Amino acid sequence: MAVTVDEALSLIFDHVIPKSKQLLPIELALGHVLAETIIATHNLPPFDNSAMDGYAIKSSDAGKSLDCAHTIFAGDKEEIKLQDSNCIKIMTGARIPHGCEAIVPIEETRADGEKVIMPERIKPAQHIRLTGEDIQRGDLLLEKGERLYAHQITLLASQGISQVRVYKKPRVALFASGSELKMHFEQITDYQLYNTNTPTVLARCQELGCAVQFIGTAVDDLDSIHEHIESALDSDLIITSGGVSVGDADYTQEAFSAFDYDCIFEKIEIKPGKPTTFGRIGNTYVLNLPGNPLAAALIFEIFGQSIINALSAVKEKYLSTMTAKLKKEYTSRPGRNTLVPGLYDGETFEVCDKYAPGMISPLAKSNALIFVDASVSTLEAGAAVKVIPTRFSFNSSEQKSIFTK
Repeated sequence: MAVTVDEALSLIFDHVIPKSKQLLPIELALGHVLAETIIATHNLPPFDNSAMDGYAIKSSDAGKSLDCAHTIFAGDKEEIKLQDSNCIKIMTGARIPHGCEAIVPIEETRADGEKVIMPERIKPAQHIRLTGEDIQRGDLLLEKGERLYAHQITLLASQGISQVRVYKKPRVALFASGSELKMHFEQITDYQLYNTNTPTVLARCQELGCAVQFIGTAVDDLDSIHEHIESALDSDLIITSGGVSVGDADYTQEAFSAFDYDCIFEKIEIKPGKPTTFGRIGNTYVLNLPGNPLAAALIFEIFGQSIINALSAVKEKYLSTMTAKLKKEYTSRPGRNTLVPGLYDGETFEVCDKYAPGMISPLAKSNALIFVDASVSTLEAGAAVKVIPTRFSFNSSEQKSIFTK
């Protein structure tokens, strides 16, 4: 019996257990998920310092002609005290001298022989970066379950952290099933097809931060599929495509049952991709995608990505959406939740002009999808839709203003 989409996702998150942990240098931790919470042990800045190249002065010396007694460079250790009617030349990042109440940028001053003339108006504490104004000792910096991007690495480095505990990346094994399938590096005949599903899912798993291995393409018999399953059992997740329908040569489900396979669900109330199945052999999870390329890719975006997120232990494991306006009217026969690919341009979503389950061209033309509820028959142009990204940047082929006014 088919499960609903919500039931399928709940079953995934109820059953999938996160990966084991490892210690990595921060230079190798990019893309990993934190397995520990990080608390700041150092103030940032660690001392009051200058935000500009300029002069350290007292606020009461605004508009005066001052003697410049010293110059302080970033990294200088000397303890200097600012005297009345004096200024101290100071470089960006240098420690603020005792008695300093403001920094005046060099370009706001004038030279008068050996003296320096200050502007008439000076704001107290201007251009001074105070101890701990960015980060204070004891602050929560990063939480367990956060994915490490470049700027999270910045936080770790700011605290002198050289190694961090993270979850291991999920290991995914892929194989396709179908005697008619050949890989892109093989010769095909008139009755054969190139296997596009495996390279597609392999690349997408890599984009999602997985360690991926390609097991091969199984022909439509039990022995071949058994061999491929055995080769993949050391992985965390096996993803197959094809062989999960009800045809005479669809052996995938029967083949997995020989391995003490625990089926968690075997059909989903969805279009396309209803025959999708999910289960487990010991500690290895199994996702059987449909054979049709577009159906396989769209199903992977919802369910494959959710499994990987759960394995990764990332805190933000649930798919989210952005709201856009529908560019053109959409019509469909109601009755089943439908995945619809299209192009999101930052403002509107345009449904692909053709997107049959067996097609592949819509995958390259789209960067997002919408999930249309089973009750919907028509969505008018301009209607608000929830967009799920599949790949994207906000860059454009045409130059546009990037300013907010």
